[in-house]
Amino acid sequence: MKTDLNLPLSHEAGSGDSSNERSVLFEAADLSFSYPGGSPVLKNINLKIYKGDFTIIVGLNGSGKSTFAYHLNGLYRPTSGKMTVLGKDTKERKHLSQIRREVGIVFQNPYTQFVGNTVEEDIAFGPENLGLSREEIKKRVSAVLKAVSLEDRAYQDPSSLSGGEAQATAIAGVLAMDPECIVLDEVTSMLDIEAEDRVLDLIDGLRARGKTLVYISHNPKDLLKADRIIVFDKGEISFDGGLCGYIASGKYRLPDMIELLRHLRENGMDISETISDPKEAADEILKQIRS
Repeated sequence: MKTDLNLPLSHEAGSGDSSNERSVLFEAADLSFSYPGGSPVLKNINLKIYKGDFTIIVGLNGSGKSTFAYHLNGLYRPTSGKMTVLGKDTKERKHLSQIRREVGIVFQNPYTQFVGNTVEEDIAFGPENLGLSREEIKKRVSAVLKAVSLEDRAYQDPSSLSGGEAQATAIAGVLAMDPECIVLDEVTSMLDIEAEDRVLDLIDGLRARGKTLVYISHNPKDLLKADRIIVFDKGEISFDGGLCGYIASGKYRLPDMIELLRHLRENGMDISETISDPKEAADEILKQIRS
């Protein structure tokens, strides 16, 4: 499935600062967080995330990655330290409405997010809360229904959708609000392979459009898409960098394709270490086999 994400919304993602200096979207400064009565889940996190980047956050269960994600639009606020979004402190309640307009979150279980009786109503809910005109809401809903290939599901009860369709609807609902960033919290972990491919195709379309994405993932294969990889371990950041650095560290589980290429090199096949695209890897392997 190829998605058409040329959406007629209010602004195009990635159309901000045209100077060489990248714009900071999120900044965590000595951010720590504990649930009431509990030990720290996040410990002195310091990082910046920039507009237009595709950042993947990975880590074991309980590492703090989802807890950190919920700080990105003020659902959670630091116990100590600071999180700013577009320069606005999430601890200041006066900023939360604007922050949540600019940062949308799609959760692991899409069925818990639905508020409308139909897919169309559910997607319209966010734009309605922004106070947009009826004409603008209709335009946005129509555009995102087409983008996620759900035009024929517009009047269906969202709770009756398949897993992939449900997650596509949840993404569409966030996309219709035209946020600066979309945070995706393990959105494929409950899906079968076909549904996962559908959602990943949507994410690829968002990335191609230049939308800022923060993707919480449990699957090493997703790392192949990232501009930046952040690894959480017991509430702290144990790695922050690109795919090459992640591989070179030798500390983490690698995508199956990278493991395969490494094994082939170790067994004498001359394959460049710069290859990370699956199609490019397949072409190179076939070339080596046929030579």
